[in-house]
Amino acid sequence: MKNRFKNTPQPKVAAKAALPQDHSTLQQGLALHQRGHLAQAQAVYEELLKSQPSNFDALHLLGVIYSQKKHYQKAVELIGKAIEIYPNNSTFYSNRGVALSELRQLDAAVANYDRAIAIKPDDADAHYNRGNALSQLQQLDAAVASYDRAIAIQPNRAEAHYNRGAALKELKQLNAAVASYDRAIAIRPGYAEAHYNRGNVLTELKELVAAVASYDRAIAIKPDYAEALSNRGIALLERKELDMAVASFDRAIAIKPGYAEPHYNRGNALTERKQFGAAVASYDRAIAIRPGYAEAHYNRANALTELKQLAAAVASYDRAIAIQPNHAKALCNRGNALQELQQLDAALASYERAIAIEPDIDYLFGMLLHTKMKLCDWRSIKTDISELFSKIEKDEKAAPSFAVLALTTSPSLQRQAARIFANDKYPADSSLGTILKRPRSDKIRIGYFSADFYNHPTSYLIAELFEQHDKDRFEWTAFSFGPERNDEMRRRISAAIGRFIEVGNQSDREIAALARKWEIDIAVDLKGFTQDQRVGIFSFRAAPIQVGYLGYPGTMASEYIDYLIADKTLIPADAQAHYSEKIIYLPNSYQVNDTKRRIADRTFTRQELGLPEVSFVFCCFNSNYKIIPATFDGWMRILDRVPGSVLWLFGGTPTATINLRKEARARGIDDDRLIFAERLPLPEHLARHSAADLFLDTLPCNAHTTASDALWAGLPVLTCMGASFASRVAASLLNAIHLPELITQTQADYEALAIELATNSEKLSVIKEKLAANRLTAPLFDTPLFTKHIEAAYQQMYKRYQADSPPDHVYIEP
Repeated sequence: MKNRFKNTPQPKVAAKAALPQDHSTLQQGLALHQRGHLAQAQAVYEELLKSQPSNFDALHLLGVIYSQKKHYQKAVELIGKAIEIYPNNSTFYSNRGVALSELRQLDAAVANYDRAIAIKPDDADAHYNRGNALSQLQQLDAAVASYDRAIAIQPNRAEAHYNRGAALKELKQLNAAVASYDRAIAIRPGYAEAHYNRGNVLTELKELVAAVASYDRAIAIKPDYAEALSNRGIALLERKELDMAVASFDRAIAIKPGYAEPHYNRGNALTERKQFGAAVASYDRAIAIRPGYAEAHYNRANALTELKQLAAAVASYDRAIAIQPNHAKALCNRGNALQELQQLDAALASYERAIAIEPDIDYLFGMLLHTKMKLCDWRSIKTDISELFSKIEKDEKAAPSFAVLALTTSPSLQRQAARIFANDKYPADSSLGTILKRPRSDKIRIGYFSADFYNHPTSYLIAELFEQHDKDRFEWTAFSFGPERNDEMRRRISAAIGRFIEVGNQSDREIAALARKWEIDIAVDLKGFTQDQRVGIFSFRAAPIQVGYLGYPGTMASEYIDYLIADKTLIPADAQAHYSEKIIYLPNSYQVNDTKRRIADRTFTRQELGLPEVSFVFCCFNSNYKIIPATFDGWMRILDRVPGSVLWLFGGTPTATINLRKEARARGIDDDRLIFAERLPLPEHLARHSAADLFLDTLPCNAHTTASDALWAGLPVLTCMGASFASRVAASLLNAIHLPELITQTQADYEALAIELATNSEKLSVIKEKLAANRLTAPLFDTPLFTKHIEAAYQQMYKRYQADSPPDHVYIEP
């Protein structure tokens, strides 16, 4: 928002000529001049100068006419001749200063104003115009001093107060600027520009209600004031009054269709409303008007990213960066889009360019490090991780909390990272008001919130739970804000749940309000701080009871998540202090499973999978970012101790494969002993587990769905348990399937047991037989039993709420 300086005042025309040599002719010209008949006045002055070429008054006044006609260089020449003849007239210097200001010869203009003031210290015009020139030179303190002198001479000069306010705004003396605008308005109540710029300063001060009132006054005075309507929309947008903001931008556009800013900001408001397609159209219009509008290209790319039109988003980021090569945020968000496109090498390069330009972009350091982990790029990894932890400990916005889960087993550090992220991105918002206490209902209303109600690992785990849920004692609703895909899981879940609502095009606030309208008693967030999450919904308090479950393996460290569903393995009683939520302890494992997951009938041979026929096959199908150097060190020691054995890993990216092979060679292991699996449909993926002998888990972040997959497919999982939630998930699963003998507590025990199982075929066979026997009888894959337990948890939460008891730890009995 730009302040409008009155930097081009009309040149001062003297009331009478100084020392006239031809009084009558000069007065005739002056009379015409003062009535605005410039051409006739010019003719009189020029005729007079033919006979009196040294008539300094005629030279000066002719110069003033040229200045008024915007022929400033000619004006400077003519007034300069007048000054040469008569150097002691302050008006001559003052008006030459005006012409020089228009020529942007500002230092020379200031020198002329200084000369005028030296001759006539109370020349208010010279002080005022000097302030304008100094403002343009960004000598703002000196400009304010000049305005102050002009005001001391002429206290009711509204323009001086107005431009003083503009200079104070540039100096970030915002309250003083408002006071100056107030004085200008008191002198001239109909001063639309002063009301407008007062609104701009109030917007900077975040006094948004007052800002809108100022814009409204400016618009009442000047109904076609497009700039005021546009900036009014910005203030309304900051107040999250999105419909009113769009209406204000629309009015500005109707008045001034070629005005790029309201189109751009309309796009911003529509983005806030989650109307991303319409937002892109608004950004397109802004760009059509101003092709070099870097921010419009940037925000257009952000909207396209939300629409999952990722290639188009990258192209739009590229355009923003071409216009503004140091646009670090565009480079950062370009990296995010490339991540989703699985172009990790390009994403890393984009992050690296961004951080070289602006090292302190919020969360960039952690995103860059997480991308390096996905690529198994461990150059400087120890230093990077140490620096990351130091930043988090200093309360810096260093990493999205999810990225920290795979780097440390410290629950306190993870909580700190989550607290920073939650407070910054999703602070509690009370704008919807308090949810009034509802009377007890025959049915408890549960809402599940997720972006993953389609063929996604979360749905692969939870689908059968929805089918098993009790419809007599509960009312179930799914709030889906993910892609609208008509795939197998979407059809299955929408058929199983009582009410399935697509809310992806609504804002977080609107979704929270909708949940309140449906009188949801318990809102269950299945995402947490994971990709495509909408934690903002819960910041508005969608329900009186809010619960974190399944998606995010850790605390969200936010005041509005009341409970976290876990079990005693995941969160021992002495670890509760590391979680902001109260813990719901399910009796077996926290993780639900779907016993309808089909394992393909196909039997894979080792040969077709690229595995050796007779070697011992260790495997790990965890994402590459979970493999830290210490884990890989242990794996390589295991391979060294088990001759001929191989390690079968998830393929990831070509770069990750190259890097892992390089790291194996660096540890003295032939890289041919690393074999990489391609992606397969889930039934075939489950079936190929039979070609492996033992699943090796990762630490600090365990296998989650991948561990369930392995156990469901009959493959034993060996884990090492840490202190954090994410580092104890596999142990939780193994306890629930009665295989505690596969849980180790130290890296040395983990490696020793892996070697023993690989070299003692009888012991491994006993474990496999036990797994096969427990698979359909132990609690882990007993979905009806799990359903009873989680429903009992919901009942306990609801009972406490109805009794006006605050949330507390809840233990569900087996």
